[in-house]
Amino acid sequence: MAELNAPPSWRIVDFISDLHLGADAPATFTAWRHYLESTPADAVFILGDLFEVWVGDDAVSGDPVSTAVPPPTASFEDRCARVLGQTASRLALFFMHGNRDFLVGQRLMDLCHTTLLSDPTVLVFEGQRWLLSHGDALCLDDVDYMQFRQQVRSPAWQRAFLAKPLAERQAIARELRQQSQSQQEQRRQSGADYADVDTDAARQWLKAANARTLIHGHTHQPAVHDLGQSFVRVVLSDWDGDAPVPRAEVLRLRANGLKRVALH
Repeated sequence: MAELNAPPSWRIVDFISDLHLGADAPATFTAWRHYLESTPADAVFILGDLFEVWVGDDAVSGDPVSTAVPPPTASFEDRCARVLGQTASRLALFFMHGNRDFLVGQRLMDLCHTTLLSDPTVLVFEGQRWLLSHGDALCLDDVDYMQFRQQVRSPAWQRAFLAKPLAERQAIARELRQQSQSQQEQRRQSGADYADVDTDAARQWLKAANARTLIHGHTHQPAVHDLGQSFVRVVLSDWDGDAPVPRAEVLRLRANGLKRVALH
């Protein structure tokens, strides 16, 4: 299991996930940009689903990070890359794949001076071990999704998909997004429960990591869950600045523990 040791200079560490950034959600993008410009954190960990969809690093053109002012024609992906690069120039920035942006590659990470993390990763901070994950790999009861996940995470599938023209990939992504939204609406109308993290699997991960606390996103159900045997999992909030009641929350870690910080 991957392990990251925080340097002694770190005093504040922030965790965020599930922002689902897209060009059709401008308020969320603005909240995210303002947060990154003002956070007092020494390090920010983005634990997956930063983007609603990511079809390949070639969606970013040229080197938008080095551009002082983005041109009016800059794509949404270019604007996001510029925010990431500017942030990484003043603090340590980490990214972990989610179920929406698993095609983020090393090119984007290098361009934005961001470190790509394995899922899961152990963070050692102030003498304690914290297990970090997006969380989707632990939702074992969602059988259909787990099968889909296995398919799209395979190198062969990703090579074949990324070999398609960018416009074709974007069209496929739009179609898949519409299907997902339709399925979510059907689920809401039927009152069906969403699959949650499997408790036994989470405990096994924590034991293997020699950690007591799992921090993850994906489920959009922020809470603290007692897993028994002195294990705990802490769920990050999703963000939606365009909702009737906007949501934007950071989980902040200091030497004295964790605290949720609402940005709205």
